[in-house]
Amino acid sequence: MKYIQLILLFVTFLTLTGCNLAPNKQITNVNDYNSYLSVQKNQALENSTSEFNFWKTKLDNTPNQYPYNAKLAAANATMFKITGNIDALKEAEQNLLIANEKTSYNSTGYLRSLARNYISQHRFKEALALATKAEAIGENLQQTQYLLFDVYLELGNMPKVEEYLSKVKNLKDFDYLIRLSKYNDHIGNLDNAIKYLEVSLEIAKSSKNNYLMQWNYTNLADYYGHAGRIKDSYNAYLSALALDENDSYAKKGIAWIVFSYERNPAEALRILETVTKENAAPDYHLLKAEIAEYMGDIAEKENQIEKYVAKVANKNYGVMYHKYDVLLFADDASKKEIALQLAQQETQERPTVQSYDLLAWSYFKNGDAKKALEISRNHVIGKTFEPEALLHTAKILKANGKIEEAKVLKEELLGAVYELGPLTEKEIKNI
Repeated sequence: MKYIQLILLFVTFLTLTGCNLAPNKQITNVNDYNSYLSVQKNQALENSTSEFNFWKTKLDNTPNQYPYNAKLAAANATMFKITGNIDALKEAEQNLLIANEKTSYNSTGYLRSLARNYISQHRFKEALALATKAEAIGENLQQTQYLLFDVYLELGNMPKVEEYLSKVKNLKDFDYLIRLSKYNDHIGNLDNAIKYLEVSLEIAKSSKNNYLMQWNYTNLADYYGHAGRIKDSYNAYLSALALDENDSYAKKGIAWIVFSYERNPAEALRILETVTKENAAPDYHLLKAEIAEYMGDIAEKENQIEKYVAKVANKNYGVMYHKYDVLLFADDASKKEIALQLAQQETQERPTVQSYDLLAWSYFKNGDAKKALEISRNHVIGKTFEPEALLHTAKILKANGKIEEAKVLKEELLGAVYELGPLTEKEIKNI
């Protein structure tokens, strides 16, 4: 019954979004964003570098002042967000370890900061241990409860997510509203997810906090895209860029609209070229590979995949890119078994619906369709609205002879091509 309700809700969602989709219709205007693609100065990076140097000098002069390590970690974390440089995130971890050791792991502020660093590294169980310790100490408890909501959501523990969400309820608080939005997105209530982010945006505007506004705009842009409100999504990304012309995430969002909605891969690649010059995150190369494949440029596709693989070979990335690795390796005959091993590790470390989808997909790509279906039935079907998981499930159902069930998902997925990307359109039609 629950599965049927989920399906009906998803069909309604796709019907609504499908009405708004008009493939190949021009939404973007190069004059809106072109100036952001040739920015020579990165003010946010200069500010964080200056802050880092300031605290580094103070620490060098007074090495026993461990609070300076926490200041350095904050600057490191900002530099990581701006540049995607993994070394900055790892340096932040080292500075926070020093601050925590100096305080015998009894400072809730330092514990929360280290936990957030571990969340960024996808080390969720370690983050949970630190957050739980901070909760036991009790100081600044509400901030710890927000953190526990974040960690439990990443770990897929919904009873705990709901428990902590109820503890921090305040419809006038920015931090509560953005989490309420996340929760609604997770349970498939996209309208409410958007509604609460729109309210939090007004709070961010009233506080004149540019960072919060920028964050809010990009997340709202993502949700608008999920809802098929492509023009709203585009405008929200532009609003984020107006606040920070170096916002790589917003540029990537516009590139996706240009690629997936307008079907203009050459322009999307032109936008992404500027992104990969200012941000080192490996996954940008996978998007460029996907676009190259759509253009029929297999050599460039392989070139971008090689760049991705070379970057994630850096051990500092740890498990951060395991999801991408599983999806990539599952399609490579020589690496399919590695994909399965990584997926098994993901379900142990992070037993979410998405992790089980990766596991089912890996078994399927390794030739065990029966095992894949067993995992999908037990952990995926009826538990998620994510189009990628539904696409995998449809293929697994079809391979197991469950044609009618696969066809139900196929009809739904045809309305989710924008989110999944143009390459999947043919795959969906072949289900």
